Amino acid sequence: MATSFYVYYRVAQDAHALAQQRVAALLEHLRIHSGVRGRLMKKCGERDLWMEVYDGVGDAARFEALLVSGGQALAFDEVLM
Repeated sequence: MATSFYVYYRVAQDAHALAQQRVAALLEHLRIHSGVRGRLMKKCGERDLWMEVYDGVGDAARFEALLVSGGQALAFDEVLM
C-alpha cells in the first residue's frame, strides 16, 4: 500500500529565496533517488507556512531516510523559523 507524506514548516521571513532553492534541490533529489515527485505548497495569507506533499510512496522507511538525509545535506534547518 502506498503512503503519502505531508511535511509542513515555517520559513524564516528573510530566507524565502534560499528556502525555495533548497526545496527545489530536495524535490529533485527525492525524485531521482525514489521516483516520487513531490510538490511544494504555500498557505494563502501565511506566506511563511509551507508544505511539501509526496504521494504514492511505496517504501515509507526508505523514503523517510532519503528525506531526512536530503534535508540535512542541504542544511534545510538554516531557513526555518
